[in-house]
Amino acid sequence: MKFNVRLIYLYLFSFVGLIVFVVGCVRLVDLGLKVVVFNNADIYVSYPITGFKDANDPRTKKQIAIENEQQQKAQLEESKRNRQREVSSSLAMIIVGAPLYLYHWSSIQKENRNPTKKSRHA
Repeated sequence: MKFNVRLIYLYLFSFVGLIVFVVGCVRLVDLGLKVVVFNNADIYVSYPITGFKDANDPRTKKQIAIENEQQQKAQLEESKRNRQREVSSSLAMIIVGAPLYLYHWSSIQKENRNPTKKSRHA
C-alpha cells in the first residue's frame, strides 16, 4: 500500500470522526446510567442553613426553611438543565462524528479496492 498525502488525510479524519463518535456515545451512556441506574449521582448536597442563626439575621425559621426549599428546587432545575446540555452535546458529537468517520472510511475502502486508479494528488 502506497501512502500519499490524501490517504494520510483520509486516515486522520476517519480516526478523528471515530473518536468523536465514541466519545459522544460514552457520554450518552454515562448520562443514561446516571438517570436510570444511579439516580442521585449528579445531585449535590447543600447543607441547610437552619442550624446557624446570626444575631443580626432578621429571618425566622419559617423563612429559612422556605429559602432551603427554594434552593433545593433550584438545584434540581440546574441538574435538569445540565442533563439536557449533556444530551445535546453528546448527540451533536455523534451526529458529526459518525458521518465524518463513515465518509472518510468509505473513501479509504474505495481506494483500496481500486489501487491502480491514480489519485489527483499523488
